[in-house]
Amino acid sequence: MENEYQLIILGGGPAGLTAGLYANRNKINTLLIEKAMMGGLAVYAELIENYPGFPEGVGGMQLGELMFKQAEKFGLKNLMADISGLDIKGQKIIITTSEGVFSAKAVIIALGSERINLNVPGEKEFVGRGVSYCATCDAAFFRNKEVAVVGGGNSAISEAIHLSKYASKVSVIHRRDKWRATPVFIDKASAEPKISFVLNTTVESVEGEENVKYLRLNNVASGQKSVLPVSGVFVAVGQQPNTDLVKNLVKLDATGYIVTNEKMETGVPGVFAAGDIRSNSIRQCISAAGDGATAALFANRFIEQV
Repeated sequence: MENEYQLIILGGGPAGLTAGLYANRNKINTLLIEKAMMGGLAVYAELIENYPGFPEGVGGMQLGELMFKQAEKFGLKNLMADISGLDIKGQKIIITTSEGVFSAKAVIIALGSERINLNVPGEKEFVGRGVSYCATCDAAFFRNKEVAVVGGGNSAISEAIHLSKYASKVSVIHRRDKWRATPVFIDKASAEPKISFVLNTTVESVEGEENVKYLRLNNVASGQKSVLPVSGVFVAVGQQPNTDLVKNLVKLDATGYIVTNEKMETGVPGVFAAGDIRSNSIRQCISAAGDGATAALFANRFIEQV
């Protein structure tokens, strides 16, 4: 594989794949580097019902495969490798990987974010069978069922409010007695009769057979153990952006996400960012795809000028 490209895209989620599609349709010599599976975090969604063009919904893994296939059709080259370095030398951007060193005139960082897991027994085993990380994606599967949300921030309360439109009961489990969520979110959730709060409590394990049946809980204040019957549990204890690679290169916001302008420019010439890794992203497949298209178009303009 040649080592010099016009554009290198880091990450194979919806943002990276869309950027690859747009770049190759503009005849930009592009390499996409992904360390794992094409599709990003979307592959964990059993069914995505809000992505345009799929009236019956589409599986997250299938959507990733289709995006990759479409980008490949226009000639996108891809490499499966771990990325260990990103440096700028003159007008070249140098990417160091487990498969060699590559250079480009521009780079689009679309490495996304990683969900923070509970790391309790049963969580991993029941992903897609009652354990979810996205109420927007999966709420409809729990219509008229009892579910739990784990977390105490705005995203957790927002998930609970969304779930209350479908579930018969939503228990919000938070390890502290004070919320990280803003009062307006708490007030809105408190006004919803389907939502109840379980404070000072942690999840010790997720239990079930074919699907989730209940949670084992621990009250951290009293030490009392209990069991909460649920058909699903939505983990919303936060996400962390994959920005270690560039934390000393580009500007990050207070939570570690990359700050960009509307052109997806980071402020470092030739370095763009798109998708979930970007500050203020709504972290949806559709918005990531839009970011990827925007980044590719403005990267193309940059490449033409250098």
